[in-house]
Parts: sequence; C-alpha cells; structure tokens
Amino acid sequence: MDIEVAVIGAGPVGMAAAAFLHQAGVAVRVFEANPERAWQSRATTIHPRTLELFDALPDEHGSLAARMVAAGNPVPATHFAALPNRLSYAGLDTSFPFVLLLPQPETERLLAEHLAEQGVVVEPGWKLADLTQDEQGVAIVSETGDTRRAGYVVGADGAHSATRHALGLAFPGTPASTMGFLADVRLARPPAQPHNWDCERGSYSALPLPGGIYRIFGHEPGDTGLTPEEAARRQAQIPDEAELRATLKRLADDDFGITEVLWASRAGDTTRHVEQYRTGRVFLAGDAAHVHLPAGGQGLNVGVQDAANLAWKLAAEVRGRASRRIIDGPQSYDAERRPIAARLAANTLAQAALMVTFTPAGKALRDLMSDLIGRDGDTADELRGWLSGLEISYAEDGGLVGRRVPNLPLSDGGTLHRALRPDRFTLVAFGTAIVPEGDEVVRSTRDWHGLAAVLVRPDGYAAEVWTTGDNITTDWTEH
Repeated sequence: MDIEVAVIGAGPVGMAAAAFLHQAGVAVRVFEANPERAWQSRATTIHPRTLELFDALPDEHGSLAARMVAAGNPVPATHFAALPNRLSYAGLDTSFPFVLLLPQPETERLLAEHLAEQGVVVEPGWKLADLTQDEQGVAIVSETGDTRRAGYVVGADGAHSATRHALGLAFPGTPASTMGFLADVRLARPPAQPHNWDCERGSYSALPLPGGIYRIFGHEPGDTGLTPEEAARRQAQIPDEAELRATLKRLADDDFGITEVLWASRAGDTTRHVEQYRTGRVFLAGDAAHVHLPAGGQGLNVGVQDAANLAWKLAAEVRGRASRRIIDGPQSYDAERRPIAARLAANTLAQAALMVTFTPAGKALRDLMSDLIGRDGDTADELRGWLSGLEISYAEDGGLVGRRVPNLPLSDGGTLHRALRPDRFTLVAFGTAIVPEGDEVVRSTRDWHGLAAVLVRPDGYAAEVWTTGDNITTDWTEH
C-alpha cells in the first residue's frame, strides 16, 4: 500500500503528525480541503513542551524548533485567564524557557517547508466526503469522487472535522455562552499593560507578535450570558475596523491608533471533546477531537502533543511491532490523550469564568487568583506546569514512569531531546551504569533524580527506570 498513513488536514496538528510519522519511516501523505494555505492568524502561542517535540525533528537549521524560534518572538512569561500577575517560564528546566509568539500562518509555513524538504506530499483542495474501513485499510473519498486507500487515517481536520462526521462520532460538551472579539492589528500607541479588566466595561488585551503586529482580544459584559442561538449569531458577525475602534473606545476610551486590521474574528467558550480517539484504523487529533475557549494558547500545543503521542505508536503498529499496551491498552493513544482533553476542557472553562464574570464577585475571584499566582508558590507551579506542557504526565502512580524526561546533556556533547527518534526507544545510562551488550545506549552527564538508567519513549516520556543496583534488562519488543 503506497500510503501507509493518510493525514486529513494540513493545519499545524496534521502537518506535525505527518512530520513525526515520516521521521519514523512511515509513508505518509497529507490531504487538505482548502486549495490554499489559510492566512488567518488564529493560534499565536507555542509553549515549551511543543518546542521540545519539534526539536527532535532535524533540518538544515538544526531542528524545526530552532527555525521557529528564529522566526518568532520569545517572551519570558504567559498569562492565565488574562490575570495581571503572569506566570514566569524563566526558571523552567527546559531548553525553551519562554513562550514563543508566532502567528499561525508562519507556523504552518515552517511546517510546510519542513515537509517539502523531507519529500512529504501535501495535496491541497482535497476535501474528505466519506471513508470506509476494513481489516486491511481505509478507503477515503473526496467530494469529487477521488478515492484513495491507506493503511490508517489520522483526522486532524479541525473543529468541524469531516473525519469525525464520517465516523459518526458524537461531540459532547457545552455550547458557547460567551462570544468575544479577537483581531490582529497594527497600533500607533499600544496600551501600557497587556491585560486590562474592568467590572463595568469589560476586558481587553494586546499582545505583541513579530513584525509590529498586535493580537487584541476581549469581551464586553453584553458578550456574556448568551443562549447558543445568540452566540451563533454573534459569531457570524465578524467585526470590521470601525467596530473594533468603537469597541476599544468603549473599553478603554482609546482605539490605540489602529492603523491596519489584518484579520478579525470572534471567539467563544464552546467546549467539547470526543469520547474515543480511535475507531478501528482511524484516529482523531487536535481540534477534531477537542475544542475549547482559546485561553492561554493551549489548543495548538495540545494538538501537536496529540500528534507526537500518536505518531510513534502508530509507526510501531504499521511495522507490526506494537504491543497491545500501546494499541488498546493502558499506554494507548486514546488512554493517554483523552484524559488530557478532559483536563483541558476544565482548565479553559475555569479561565472563561475568570475572564468574563463582570461582577464584584468575579473581580474578587480574579484578585484572589492573581494574588496566588503572584506569590509564585504551588498554585503558580501547577498552572505553569500545565500551560507549558512540561508537567503533563502519563504516570499512573505518581512515579517517574510516564513522566517527561528533561533535556539531559549527553556525554558526546549533544542533548537528549535532539537524540530522540520516533521509531525507537532511547536507553540513557547515568554515571557507571552497566547495560546489556548490544543495546543502543546514550550516556548522560547529569543524573535524573538519582537513577542509574532510564528508557525514554520516542515522545520523550519515561518508559522504564532503574535505580542503582538494578539489573538493566528490558525486552524491547514489549514496548
């Protein structure tokens, strides 16, 4: 079969999935409904864990992550619910201790360039109409009747996923009750503070993007407490420059000298996620599997992390060497990523409550949460770990197995994350640890929590650990 995996959707999640699969030696092809790449700058934020994953994709610039950092605007802190006190990333144990602000068109351009350099084909203007599957593969059919066949399909085709509809999967959750504005603009006099909130007027934020552009977003009190029908009508009413100016003047007595509107839209708090990430030979990832308020720039990042979790497992299945534990067991794609979507839904709904409850009680809650973040204690650590992605874990018992392994320096001068490959596990030995003869091993110059060795999954999480005195043996075929 020429196409081992067909990816439906050439957004950041779909192209990331294709990149990881190709790196694992899988014959992958991407099908995109739109004839041209989207220019709207919807997602603008790339968090550290996503950059770590892209760092394992080598290219002529060193890695895809390096190429993205060069094109973006690194900032040392991020916000939770647009609260005044921000979460610093400066002390995080990562090679990327910052938030990277990079407009989605740039992210997609860099991913597309990477795929083209690797010889991965992206077919634009190919819109999925239906699919059928059997024990040997999946037939995908376009709206023009073009039929292709692949071993597996990854649906990364957004919130209105044709893949999900073809599978007949429900998309349970809650409809929008609020619908704010967002736009990318140029400003002659940007506001002094990035986030501003007033109990009577509403909220507005302005975040600097590369190229002198600002992402502005916010809500007025009338944007909240909507019925689903009211939210749908408001969502269809895209604000033009005159409306954006008027909105900002109501919120701040100043339109901040808007000189150009590059793109504008509406954003609501619709929150949904599927109850299964896999149906036979078809998988869902990113917005096709979960949608939520775009708070804290989490959507793209969680979607790319879906792709990284899936790619190495699917590559092993394509090659016939996957164990039951990663096909439909406790380490399967569905078992590990669906709980993350549930937590994401709760996280963004909580942010929505903090952002748009324009009452004295809402102000008191915001002040309380901002104060807790400002103390930089346990609350800040919990939120920082979740938003950055660095503390997302698949550990079942609170131990190290299932936790992310940091970017350990290696004795050859390299680093662990760039040494990872999506088609194999990496055995890292610390100090004088003895490993079985013939195993491929790298040695670290820094001990991770006092271990003798750790077996690292292709996506950077610990599969097995050994302490000093343990016999370091493993049946690689079990993984």
